[in-house]
Amino acid sequence: FAILAPGMHVLIRKQDGDWRLSQIPEASSAIVAIDPHNGALRSLVGGYSFSQSQFNRVTQAKRQVGSNIKPFVYSAALENGYTLASIMNDAPIHQWDDNAGIAWRPKNSPAVYDGPIRIREALAKSKNVVSIRLLRGVGIDNTIQHLQRFGFAASDLPRNETLALGSASLTPLELVTGYATFANGGFLVTPYVIEKVVDDEQNVLYQHNPATVCQDCTPPEQTTAEPVTEDAEAQLGQLFNELAQDKTASENSISLAQTEPRQAERVISQQNSFLIADALKSSVWGGGSWQHGTGWNGTAWRLQKLKRRDLSAKTGTTNDSKDTWFSGFTPDLAVTVWVGFDDANRSLGRAQWHANMGQQQSAGAESGARTALPAWLDYMQTALESIPEQPVPPPVGLASVRIDLQSGLLSRRTDYTSTFEYFKPGTEPTQYAGTDVQQISFDKAQQKKPEEKQQEVELF
Repeated sequence: FAILAPGMHVLIRKQDGDWRLSQIPEASSAIVAIDPHNGALRSLVGGYSFSQSQFNRVTQAKRQVGSNIKPFVYSAALENGYTLASIMNDAPIHQWDDNAGIAWRPKNSPAVYDGPIRIREALAKSKNVVSIRLLRGVGIDNTIQHLQRFGFAASDLPRNETLALGSASLTPLELVTGYATFANGGFLVTPYVIEKVVDDEQNVLYQHNPATVCQDCTPPEQTTAEPVTEDAEAQLGQLFNELAQDKTASENSISLAQTEPRQAERVISQQNSFLIADALKSSVWGGGSWQHGTGWNGTAWRLQKLKRRDLSAKTGTTNDSKDTWFSGFTPDLAVTVWVGFDDANRSLGRAQWHANMGQQQSAGAESGARTALPAWLDYMQTALESIPEQPVPPPVGLASVRIDLQSGLLSRRTDYTSTFEYFKPGTEPTQYAGTDVQQISFDKAQQKKPEEKQQEVELF
């Protein structure tokens, strides 16, 4: 029961046809959706209430992204000789850190290890230790250079192995822009808010000319990008200052912008973007055969409720459940959701203390799959209600080859032990399963010191 006094302000919400008392949540959240073809913002919610806080978490809050970084790490791996059928070792990592004086023991969440695993399945299951091994295989410098193609600043990308687990700090807008690159076939778009400005007589004072995606266009030799900011108020202020200073020059620039279409820059190949987008579909639908005991779910399996095969998605949770993420896309819409506290030291959910973690750290009980995914799902149920599924055919040059599920090698069998996988030209396996022994590369033996302290890391 609630005791109310005259003059008190209360919040109410409608539920089951009746009004119930509500409250202002302590946790914060944000959602942003953009058109991957040109960067147009379709939805933006920067917090619970503008009157409560003017801090726009979509454009201003840089938070660690957790496993939302993994598709970009895997994209770098595909650029450096790996395939979705490559076999990695999903086994614990134990590495002594002389500088910290403790052992680094990143672990999967849940702490389940499958041994040899295909890269597609590892991404769909969000295997932390596989992401680290891929980073080691590609190299930190090469991976950072690749991640910068998606618009991420090098200063936000830590130059150590925690990068593979999502220690990079990005805003939701930066993150969704990166995911849009996988949705649109490999192009980097620039988010924008203002489409056009007209006066009271419907004269167009400003018409935005976004750089748009064009798969079959030849990139111009030299383009001049017009200044675009992430903040609508800044855009308007800049625009009206220019109009006031030189109306004639502004009108000429507007006319020029209207007559010269701009093309978005290609930053990864169409093949690379398709492979990652297709692998992220396995995060939703899983794989294997449940009938024969080999079935498995990806971390985004709850999206099966939408009954769509054109969804690609990825969960993300940082250490101690301080930040939870969910990002995903269809060919025409990319969406990112973040949930956490403005106080970056607070964990979501009931905190659990671990004596074997550095500085008596606590671990929260929430995850991107449980906390951020429901908001993404609710949004997409409305946004996609009248939009049919949009199957994306593989780009020219990709080969579809039947492989053995366990080894990633070619398979002559057509039963539940095999499946079709996509490969870039020249990367297809050449050996058949059961005829040759595949060599799986494991980490080198790592030195252990007696009675060393242990540090566990959970980022998923």
